[in-house]
Amino acid sequence: MEIQESINKGIQLAFQNIFNHDLPLEQISLAPTRKEFEGTYTFVVFPYLKVSKATPEATANLIGEYLKENVAEVAGFNVVKGFLNLELNNMIWVDVFQKLLANENVGQLPANGQKVMVEYSSPNTNKPLHLGHLRNNFLGFSVANILEANGYEVIKANLVNDRGIHICKSMVAYQHFGKGETPESSGLKGDHLAGKYYVIFDQKYKEQIADLKEQGQSEDDAKKNAPLFLEAQDMLRKWEANDEEVVSLWKLMNTWVYAGFEKTYERMGVSFDKYYYESDTYLLGKDIVTEGLAKGVFFKKDNGSVWVDLTEEGLDEKLVLRADGTSVYITQDMGTADLKYDDFGISKSVYVVGNEQDYHFDVLFKIMRKLGRPYGDGLSHLSYGMVDLPTGKMKSREGTVVDADDLMQEMVDTAAAHTKELGKIDGFNEAQATELYETLGMGALKYFLLKVDPKKRMLFNPQESIEFQGNTGPFIQYSHARIASILRKADQIGVDYKQTDFSTISKIEESESSLIYLLNDFEKKITQAGTDYSPAILAQYLFDLAKEYNRFYADLPIFLENDPIILAFRVALSAHTAKTLNKGMLLLGIAVPERM
Repeated sequence: MEIQESINKGIQLAFQNIFNHDLPLEQISLAPTRKEFEGTYTFVVFPYLKVSKATPEATANLIGEYLKENVAEVAGFNVVKGFLNLELNNMIWVDVFQKLLANENVGQLPANGQKVMVEYSSPNTNKPLHLGHLRNNFLGFSVANILEANGYEVIKANLVNDRGIHICKSMVAYQHFGKGETPESSGLKGDHLAGKYYVIFDQKYKEQIADLKEQGQSEDDAKKNAPLFLEAQDMLRKWEANDEEVVSLWKLMNTWVYAGFEKTYERMGVSFDKYYYESDTYLLGKDIVTEGLAKGVFFKKDNGSVWVDLTEEGLDEKLVLRADGTSVYITQDMGTADLKYDDFGISKSVYVVGNEQDYHFDVLFKIMRKLGRPYGDGLSHLSYGMVDLPTGKMKSREGTVVDADDLMQEMVDTAAAHTKELGKIDGFNEAQATELYETLGMGALKYFLLKVDPKKRMLFNPQESIEFQGNTGPFIQYSHARIASILRKADQIGVDYKQTDFSTISKIEESESSLIYLLNDFEKKITQAGTDYSPAILAQYLFDLAKEYNRFYADLPIFLENDPIILAFRVALSAHTAKTLNKGMLLLGIAVPERM
């Protein structure tokens, strides 16, 4: 029985025996004891004073005495007002640790038979990925990993926005100004080449607007009548009519872009199991509108447009089909939701999209539930905040948006400079050093973007993220490398920590029991991170674990220990900490080095 379960059962019996009251186990909860007090778990008695008919202190003391006498895990207690702090029998942690060592699948919960799709990235094929996409991709990939560790079968999906007026703008500019340029001839990645012409379109379009305004047109009229804009609109109509020349250019430029994206994704360390393309899905959903009308979920206005009334759900009326029979975004999103379910039979679907789309997804999910979709209750929007940079820290190719490729390269360059400065690459050859810089730079970037609650807007500070002290990726990576070095030394001197029986140990130190307590919490944190779709929970746990290990290492120099069983125990503790850090960081999509 888990320690907490045993204590909860003891508390339940205490209420029966002392207060003659049946307290359901689900109403009993233990919190970690605050650092400034003695104890491991705290039980708050304030909610039960009507039952005990006593003061908070008296209630806590009565329960504490009962637990000390009747629950083997409880060695003592202290009371601070209505807070019962429970001090545990030190030696139970050796048993807990041996069970952890025996679990070959630590950090992987049993399969639960459910399928979940996590959709993230969703790039536009008219420009390269930017800083916001980095947070999106790292969040999506990490949440997918965490859900897999929670026992789900996970499908990682990418819905590519590969059609529409914004794509046609790049194509029109390329037709006018491209002169046959290719990624090979320009030396640019394909996504950067397409982005270059999207910027050129915007520049030339603004010039045309200025010319038309000089000729007396209003700003609104000039925007609508600018020749380049009219050409882009005409190109979109031709694309929808399957014009051979337009479709051929669209395919060519998208091919370039996809090749560029793949290089970016590879460096990011993210991947996908399924790609959906808006060019395939933009006509979906019209049959759902017909179905919704038949079911009375939708209604038709006099002009022929179709709407859904969500006023009872706290929203308003929402258009789902225009009067001319053309779809809006929500129409195709309804169709795509059905397509995903038809393809994979998913019970949950997580959309990783910025918080500017909160309303849109609220509407979509309410519609699918009203339509009675079997997956309706499993729809979730992982809504995340924007990422800001300290002014002037990063230069951007387009002047306004920070390019993902530029930022990743700058992070690796910063990691290289910082690591050389600290002298942490002694004995590395050039290839090993290059690999370490990549590991540290990308680890710093990912960890900094993931350690913040996804819902919060955040400030990314590149210099702060690369530090080897504090709540950073490199601090955790360095802690892992330090343990790897300890394990190499243990192997060299023949410490057989894998086969030693630790049940004969009669006393362990406080820093050892604190470390085991944290190690034992790993799977609970994975569960919590999966329930909340928050890698930040796991990131904070890994930082706390690395910090606790460093305290243990400072308190108890391992190789000065003379007792061979205690020595083996401390090496085994180190090895399991390294295993947990490695597994946890991999769930965040971050590699940890063996040497630094």
